[in-house]
Amino acid sequence: MLRFDDPLPGRPARVVVAGVSGAGKTTLAGRVARILGVPHTEIDALFHGADWTPREAFLDDVREFVAGEAWTTELQHASARPLLLERADLLVWLDLPFATVVLPRLVRRTVRRRLRREVLWNGNVEPPLHTVLTDREHVVRWAVATRNKHRRRVPQLAATRPHLTVVRLRSASEVERWVAGPLRAVARP
Repeated sequence: MLRFDDPLPGRPARVVVAGVSGAGKTTLAGRVARILGVPHTEIDALFHGADWTPREAFLDDVREFVAGEAWTTELQHASARPLLLERADLLVWLDLPFATVVLPRLVRRTVRRRLRREVLWNGNVEPPLHTVLTDREHVVRWAVATRNKHRRRVPQLAATRPHLTVVRLRSASEVERWVAGPLRAVARP
């Protein structure tokens, strides 16, 4: 597993970004895509249908985009994980401090989206804020409940997939230093 300042072994073509909800996966996946000049597919846009229902075509859509030569996305949704990991050559793990970075970021994002009624995927909007108390699937409750899963899952993935380069980023400054250093170094023509 590489640190933020370790050089990458080469230019990655297919990148997945892992982390708990609110860690910044989609933002970083988009940045990586722009720097490498490859497409970014937001996996939640493929997964969520109207009224937050899973889309029937989700796995077919995932199969289609992972068949491409180059892409970035987020490592989410258990049913898609094997397809993503089979083709990915770089996994970036956002292992940021939960209580001081991720949770406040997630709460701010959730409140902002709800108050502004921001339309997310396929016409969905964040549910009323009080549902954090009543819905076990609410994104904030989900993040709290699953915050430690990646600490077990990512090292297992690294151990069982020798073709996969794994970079662990533990702070916002490490993210910035990795993007400016090792990622940009391999992105240069």
